[in-house]
Amino acid sequence: MSSAKSHKRKKKNLWPVWVFFITFVISFSLSFFAETVLPGVGLPVAILLLFLIILLGIIADILGVAVMSGEMIAYNSMASNRIKGAKESIILIKKADLISNICNDVIGDICSIISGAMGAAIVAVTYTGGESSTTLILNVLVSAMTAAMTVSGKAAGKTLGLKYSKQIVFFAGRILAVFMPQKRKGKRKKK
Repeated sequence: MSSAKSHKRKKKNLWPVWVFFITFVISFSLSFFAETVLPGVGLPVAILLLFLIILLGIIADILGVAVMSGEMIAYNSMASNRIKGAKESIILIKKADLISNICNDVIGDICSIISGAMGAAIVAVTYTGGESSTTLILNVLVSAMTAAMTVSGKAAGKTLGLKYSKQIVFFAGRILAVFMPQKRKGKRKKK
């Protein structure tokens, strides 16, 4: 029994290391995408990509809050009735601390940082060769607007995540059900 507890403790102690590598890979991928794609697209597409990154961070934050405030009781009866997505919702609730950490801290924070960098890149690409004071003012305005949209979106998202946690977790569970293979419990048709 003590061996199982020590193994579980070691696994939890490695979580910060995993977070480091997950964050590095996601940040590297999004930054690389932003740095290589943004200069080649037009202003409307670049702004749309910026909004999508901000929206991804807000959605991840909503899911993280919903999972932390969700209760497993709601999904147990659905799982016993074999409703698709209920078992996956239970998994999300059981691993709420992990899911919340990934959604709120890893994905949410990365999207915030990348959106700020994307806003600066949009100004730099769009207004190269312009007056330095104009570029400075635009850079500050785009950064402030990006931060304001991110923070206000996450504030509204937290309210939604708390108010509709059952529906949000179940929706995420249904999406997971599509991607997670169902385990067969030895049920075979008798001949």
